[in-house]
Amino acid sequence: MTPDTPPALARITALPSWLLGRAAARGHRLLADSFAGEGMRLPHHVVLAAVAALGPVSQAELGRTVRIDPKDMVTVLNELQDKGMVTRTADPADRRKNAIAVSPPGRTALRRLEELGDAANDELLAPLDPAERAQLTALLTRIVHAPDGPAGKGK
Repeated sequence: MTPDTPPALARITALPSWLLGRAAARGHRLLADSFAGEGMRLPHHVVLAAVAALGPVSQAELGRTVRIDPKDMVTVLNELQDKGMVTRTADPADRRKNAIAVSPPGRTALRRLEELGDAANDELLAPLDPAERAQLTALLTRIVHAPDGPAGKGK
């Protein structure tokens, strides 16, 4: 903002919620731009990372874990399967369900996306020294995990 910014706008743009939103938008943009160079999108990274962490996992459980709408999950998984990065097989415990697993090319892609993500986050946090980065991460973690409700006291 500039010195001639109207006070009401200056007040809004100084709010932590506004600043967090702008920082998040910048971070998403940096990640999206770097992933696009690999023909990937943010949901691809999230899904690959979750499948790698969970092992063969049902599509429904995967969607709940990463909080992606089932319709959108189908699209993301179709794209990843078309790229050969995940496999879908019948779940041995319940043949009506698919078990999603990361393929070897998917593991390679995930490592590359992690490298790109680290570089994008380094760019995002470049104005901060290492101690400030650690402090910001700790503070954001507390905010993200705070209970919902008035004054963080829960509902």
